[in-house]
Amino acid sequence: MIKKRKKTAKTSAVNKKVHELITKIDEQPHNSENYLELATYLIEQGSSDQATELLEKAKKLVSHPQDLDYDLAVCYYLQGKFDTALNILNQIPNDDLVLYQKALVFYKIGQGQKALAYALTIKNVDAKVLELIGDIWLSLGKTEEAESTYKKIATEKRSAKINFMLGITILTRSRQEAEKYLAKSKKQDPKIFAQEQKKYSSLLKLVNDARKKND
Repeated sequence: MIKKRKKTAKTSAVNKKVHELITKIDEQPHNSENYLELATYLIEQGSSDQATELLEKAKKLVSHPQDLDYDLAVCYYLQGKFDTALNILNQIPNDDLVLYQKALVFYKIGQGQKALAYALTIKNVDAKVLELIGDIWLSLGKTEEAESTYKKIATEKRSAKINFMLGITILTRSRQEAEKYLAKSKKQDPKIFAQEQKKYSSLLKLVNDARKKND
């Protein structure tokens, strides 16, 4: 019963916020920022389909439709429409945000070298960028490069996923060290740990089998 009440309260808060943002759009239908604000909120609520629909319609109404392109590309990316996202991104001048999104798209479609080229061009490198670069190196089978990249992320900023990935990159080199990172990841967020474990189960099995043979 309490869970149901909480869910109802959350739905009510979301509807109220959406209504507020729609009112802003109605008051200034040619202002790109109002549409972007609502689209961002819809994406945060997991409604990328609605956000895409909103931005597509907005492009025909706003004074500067190009202002919506980046967010629209992100929406298509979230829907798994990588080619459409890339087509839009290719029409936007490259800045750090665009380069990051391009790297992300190429990484998702399995073009690691292209993804790396874009990711390494980003000027302001933060934890999010380092995570992506580490993921790309790992997808290319370069575990040492991946490990050194992940380790550039400050210890206090390492998420459960980062600690898991560090465990994976170190696994074949030092089982003991790897297990410390994996244990830390599990403690931080058991759900994320389980997701990543499922993703890399074949590699973990391979290392386990090798260890049994050596024991």
